Amino acid sequence: MEQQQSLMRNRSFIFLFIGSFLALIGFSMFFMTTTWFVISDLGSASSLGMILIAITVPRILMMAFGGVLADKFKKTTIMFSTSTIQGILLVIIFLLNTNNQLTFVYLIILGFFFGTLDAFSGPAGTSLIPKMVQKSQIKQANAIIQGLGQIGFVIGPIISGSVMEFGGVSTGYLVSAIIVLLSAFFMFPPFLKEGPVDNTVKQTPLKDFIEGFSYVKASKFLMTGILILIILNFFAFGAISIAIPILVETYGGTPINLSYIDAALGIGMLVSTAIIGMVKIRRRGLTSIVGLIATLLVAVAFSQIPNLYILTALAFLIGFTMTFVSIPFFTSAQEDTDPRIMGRVMSIVFLAMNGFDPLAYASVTLLVSNGFDIQTIILSFSTVGLVIALMTLWRGKTYRKYTSNY
Repeated sequence: MEQQQSLMRNRSFIFLFIGSFLALIGFSMFFMTTTWFVISDLGSASSLGMILIAITVPRILMMAFGGVLADKFKKTTIMFSTSTIQGILLVIIFLLNTNNQLTFVYLIILGFFFGTLDAFSGPAGTSLIPKMVQKSQIKQANAIIQGLGQIGFVIGPIISGSVMEFGGVSTGYLVSAIIVLLSAFFMFPPFLKEGPVDNTVKQTPLKDFIEGFSYVKASKFLMTGILILIILNFFAFGAISIAIPILVETYGGTPINLSYIDAALGIGMLVSTAIIGMVKIRRRGLTSIVGLIATLLVAVAFSQIPNLYILTALAFLIGFTMTFVSIPFFTSAQEDTDPRIMGRVMSIVFLAMNGFDPLAYASVTLLVSNGFDIQTIILSFSTVGLVIALMTLWRGKTYRKYTSNY
């Protein structure tokens, strides 16, 4: 309890999690508004896949470079700059849609830049946490920030669905732009008071990247954890994320139905994040693998239900189990990594968390456009992922036996 009070009196940390909270609300609103606009106005599942790929592929291309920058420059400056520019991009999207000029091509271009910026802000924000709190508080800090993030993913879709229901897509983009620009205000560097840059070694960006990659490659724990995140985000979360709006449209739902399912996913994450923040988990490796297996089992059930209300309940369970995969591994990686190389390691972890989503989007939309049933696709993805997860549980002894001292 004393640690919690101490953390909550840390003004820099408070500004960081408020800024992160608002940024996630704005992003989730942008994501849902764009999803509904493409499905309802453009009427094409393949177009949705291409736009989501345009938003997420830059994470793959630029994530490693984002980690290099996070180690060489002030992380607060990177976060403030990216949120400000993302807010401006959302204003541009709003103006285009208001004037009936928002086309598929514009969404591809603007989505590409939006995703590129996200590749810089993610590693910067994650690697900033260990600089702002004590080592024994890292898990608690992660739980608070990710918990607020899940609230953001709950609130964002609800706001977005309500705004679009009564004010239309343009208003949805405007509100998301205002929220993202407000997040930039809380990330203003003087508010966060970041300490000096840890990495003072002068070498080329390529050597910086190779050094970070070699560090990760030498750790069995990091390599197994990254594999687990890839399985989670390709075979479960990535595939289901693009399946949800298609299922809502298929079963005659509205933006409100879409917001219910997205909100249920976020509420599930929020509940499990609160539990993780309160409970001391020593066997983090085993917890992470078991969480992955549970997520994939729920995904199998998700693939078999043709009812939007039951799918909403299952989305809650998917969100609940997913958090037990990511937070234990994430916290251990932050605790054990050399601060000088933290940004590069976190960029590789972020790549595993987010970079494989576009591959799932591309695979699912390609199969849907070729006439495959969406629920059959989700069943196939989750079954293959489950087999790989069980093999990882069997073979990953180092990861499975990992325990925490904090």
